[in-house]
Amino acid sequence: MPIHRFVPVLCAALLLAACAGVPAARDDGQWAATAPMAQEAAPPADGAIYHDAQNMELFADPRAHRVGDILTIALVESTQASKKASTSTSKTDKADIASPTILGQGVSIGGKAASIGLDGKRNFDGAGSSSQSNQLTGQITVTVAQRLSNGNLIVRGEKWLTINQGQELVRISGIVRPQDIGQDNVVPSTRVADARIGYTGRGTLADANTRGWLSRFFNSKWMPF
Repeated sequence: MPIHRFVPVLCAALLLAACAGVPAARDDGQWAATAPMAQEAAPPADGAIYHDAQNMELFADPRAHRVGDILTIALVESTQASKKASTSTSKTDKADIASPTILGQGVSIGGKAASIGLDGKRNFDGAGSSSQSNQLTGQITVTVAQRLSNGNLIVRGEKWLTINQGQELVRISGIVRPQDIGQDNVVPSTRVADARIGYTGRGTLADANTRGWLSRFFNSKWMPF
């Protein structure tokens, strides 16, 4: 294959690998709970003293329990994992076949006995280890997006922080039991079921910590070596 025909193929492979290594951006407006799934409210019942739209719920629990209520989640995530593996194998094969005998005389070739000997030895040693730890602390206030039939609350929210030349984004979504919400309307993240927590960044610092497209290609599955 001529070299001038191989170059376009290589360039196309590089571009495909670069595109595969870049995660698709998510539409922030669709994900954020700025417009929760609202439930139709009953028409206000006016009275001489009581007005439904202005009730203060003096005897109700102030903790979040309705769609649109605000809830604070305390991030107390801490994970640690380690793995170690070691493999060692060894195999030795040996076989000897004596020279055949014809009429009481051993067969020889060039004055040497026509015996056959096989000897083989194989060894394999492999080892690997992996260790990872993560920690995330802080607080994020979310919105109740939906109330399930059993009373559990689906919550989601995000927080953007713009610091100098970069932006930091914290996102969380999951299911919260009303019993796990404290008196101060705070629930720890360890009590959030089906939790999806994301902490990412954008800007100069995030770009500096991102590998270039060519480097991603040489470390991708498309690299044959």
